[in-house]
Parts: sequence; structure tokens; C-alpha cells
Amino acid sequence: MNRTVFRAFALLLWLALPLAALEYWQVWDKLPARMATHFNFANQPNGWMTPGESLRFILVMMAGMLAVFSVLAWIASRKSVNGGAWALLGLFYVSMATLVAVNQAMLSFNVDGKPLNLGPWLAAVPVAVVVFVVAFLLSQRGQAFPRSEVLAEEVHSGRLWGLVLSVPVVGILAVATQVPSRSAQAGLGLVALFLLGAVALAWTGFHYVFTRAGVEVRTLGFRLRSIPALQIKEYKAESWSPVGGYGIRGVGSKRAYVWGNKVVHILTTNGEVFLGHSDPERIVHELDRVMGHVTRG
Repeated sequence: MNRTVFRAFALLLWLALPLAALEYWQVWDKLPARMATHFNFANQPNGWMTPGESLRFILVMMAGMLAVFSVLAWIASRKSVNGGAWALLGLFYVSMATLVAVNQAMLSFNVDGKPLNLGPWLAAVPVAVVVFVVAFLLSQRGQAFPRSEVLAEEVHSGRLWGLVLSVPVVGILAVATQVPSRSAQAGLGLVALFLLGAVALAWTGFHYVFTRAGVEVRTLGFRLRSIPALQIKEYKAESWSPVGGYGIRGVGSKRAYVWGNKVVHILTTNGEVFLGHSDPERIVHELDRVMGHVTRG
């Protein structure tokens, strides 16, 4: 039943298409032959289209996004529909609502000359992304292990990545001071804040806690994942390709916590986990200690 309700709400996202078309239909006779469709940071128009071109553009863009959202929602609902799946759907709704609101604001500008005020809507998207990420991590992390059974702890950080990510933060804040629009400043500030979180994540790194019950992966004091020892089938040190990316990576049954090019690949009964470390043999050694305390039925 929960899966049926989830897919029904995912299907309702497609109502954004007729809603956008209705917005155009209501003011079609009032639109200029060349309407402003693109604006700079000062909310001044710097791009124009005919009403027909603008309508086709917005509908095609929305249809493409909705197709991607529908596929992702279907994948998310294949197993159990948890908090992470609902947070993902909420992100899709916020994205579509933002597009509809931006479209309405653009039409109002062309019909009535009403200034654009998109700050709240543009701020809603990064906030929704953060909510989704937190909800997804909470839904995937499993049960905490007793701290009384800790065998060892290791840290895997990416301070070079932290420095690299801090560069665009400075640039974004510099641009924000030169932008006259308050809404644009707020949007840029949120982007900078999001990047600062990534800087902190890379600088402090991933904290691995090895216990008799399994391995916990933590960062910034937050438990990301618990890997029960009873679910571990095998593990080995491997190299990590930059193509796989860095940070918290992976979808579905695969998850990686990586800031470098060396990892320990753990195969579990629920999927695969990659733990990055400059000396992966140390992780293998600690996993040997964990598995030495496991009695399988």
C-alpha cells in the first residue's frame, strides 16, 4: 500500500506540465511578440524569445526533468519505501514547484512589469537537497553498535580536497558582495554554505569505528553507516578510480566513503561498501580483528 501511494504521488508530478501551459494560456493575448525569458543577477532581462518558443522550451525542459524524476522514483520504490524515498520525492516536488513559480514570475514581468522576487523559491531547492541527503543517510545507516565493544578507530580525511573546495566558496562570496539583488545574494549565500559543509566534511574526513559487532562509518559526529560483522562476506584492499568520484558516493546497494585513490572493498550480504584510507592494509587488519570475534550460525 505504501508503495502504491508513493507511486501515485510520483505520477501527480506530471500535473506540472498542464499547470505551466495554463499559466501561458491565461495571459497569451497580453504577451509581447518578444518576451524576456532570461535575467541576470540584477533581475534585468538579457535573453528573449517569442511566446511560442518560450512555451515549447519550458514544456520540453519540464518533460525531460519529469521523465528523469519518474525513473528515479520508480527505482526508489522497487524495494521498501522509506524516509529517504519520500525525501527524494519531496525534492522533486520542490524542484517542479520552483520551475512553475519561476515561469509565473517571468510571465508577470512580461505582462505587468512586476519585478522578479525568486529568492524564497531559489533558496528552497538547496534546502530541499540538504533535507533529502539527511533523510537518505538516516534511512540507510542501520543500528548503532555498543561503544563498550570498540576495538580500534581510524580516520580517512581529504584535506587537499577541503582546500580545493574552499576556493569556489571565496569566489561565490566575492560575487555575492557585488550583486545588487537580495534574492540572488541569498541564493549565492546558500550555495556557499553548502560548499562550506563539503569543506568541513573533507577536512575532518571519515571516522571508522571497529567494534566486535561490526564497523561504523562516521563524519562530523554523525553516524553514516553501520556494517554488521555478520553481514560481511569478504574484503580486500584495492585501488580507487577517480572516475568513481570522491566523498560519499554510490547509489543502490553500493556505497563509497573515499577521499583518495586507495580503498578496502567490503562485500556484504546487502551490497558493497568501499572504505577509503591512505593505508588500506590497516583497515584490512582491523577488519580481521572484527571478524575474529564473529561466530556464525
